[in-house]
Amino acid sequence: MAEKRTNGGSGDPSGSARGAQTESNVDLRTASRQRRYQLAINDPDPVGQPSIVWRGVSQVATVGIFVILLIAALELGRPLLLPTVSAVVIGMILGPLSSRAARHGVPTIVSAIVLWLLVVAIFYGIVVLLSAPVVEWIGKGPEIARNIREKLHVLDRPMAALDDLRNAIFPSSDNEADVKINFLTVLQPALTFVTPAIGQLIVFFGVLFFFLLGRMQLRHVLVVFFDNRASRLRMLRILNDVEHNLTSYLSIVTVINFGVGIGAGVIAYLVGLPNPLAWAVLGFLLNFIPYVGALIMELTLFGVGLVTFPTLSHAVFAPLLYLAFSTLEGHFITPAIMGKRLTLNPLTVFLALVFWSWLWGPIGTFLAVPLLIIALVTIHHLFPKPEGALPD
Repeated sequence: MAEKRTNGGSGDPSGSARGAQTESNVDLRTASRQRRYQLAINDPDPVGQPSIVWRGVSQVATVGIFVILLIAALELGRPLLLPTVSAVVIGMILGPLSSRAARHGVPTIVSAIVLWLLVVAIFYGIVVLLSAPVVEWIGKGPEIARNIREKLHVLDRPMAALDDLRNAIFPSSDNEADVKINFLTVLQPALTFVTPAIGQLIVFFGVLFFFLLGRMQLRHVLVVFFDNRASRLRMLRILNDVEHNLTSYLSIVTVINFGVGIGAGVIAYLVGLPNPLAWAVLGFLLNFIPYVGALIMELTLFGVGLVTFPTLSHAVFAPLLYLAFSTLEGHFITPAIMGKRLTLNPLTVFLALVFWSWLWGPIGTFLAVPLLIIALVTIHHLFPKPEGALPD
């Protein structure tokens, strides 16, 4: 009995060895599994002062909050900011003309009235040239829809499949087929759009006139707002360069777009589309929107061609001609005329188009490039490139 108690108290040596071996096998499997799922990190270097990193993170967070609040303010103030910013941009484009008139002894009030009337006349001419075709096409709405449906009969099967899929996911009730179109349901959205637009037009022309009238006083206020001489000179250079770049860029683009408008009118006339003059004006306006304007023009040509021409192949002829013409203009004519100095980064232009179109709609699309020019000129003055920087 004593011998059994001694063996039981001391334990079995072979059992202890087996337990240790089992634990070592478990540790090896755990280590191999950890190595299998471990990230590939080469020579990690710990941060010397973590407080600097957290200070940078807090600064980035502060800037991010400011940007979010700024975007929210731009969205909430759109009814007032959109016409105001548009008028200021147009006034800055016309600023060099006002300065040249002042150097020739023309009073500021006279030049402001003349330039303001010029903008009013251009706006009125565009509205007159485009309103008649638009009213005509709106009146032919049911007929246009029926003609397009007949021309695109090749898409009946894919559209039917999409309708079946939609009905399977979102089943519709039987009462929806008996719903009739109410005239007020069409008129109310139109009135909600037209009524604010009239007020915004009044704000736009009012701000434009008073900006042209008090342009020099506003420049003086912005310059003397700073105390030291270096800051005043920087502000003066920013204002001068913004006006110069806006005027030079948009004047050259206007001349190019005038040729594009003539080309669009000639294509419409040769193909047989109605109202070639309206097509010329539309091509001139849409070409102010890089990339997107040409696409909208081609889709519009294709849609009107579906209604005007008897066959689908004939309807595609005008968009193909305009595609070739716009490709020639965008890749060869415009770069040759504008040169490298006035060329903007395509990715930056596209992102500006996306942002301002999302924020301010179609008018924001037209303002995207001028606002981008203003931002780039200001950034280059505030954060100039060092002497040894690599060229673009």
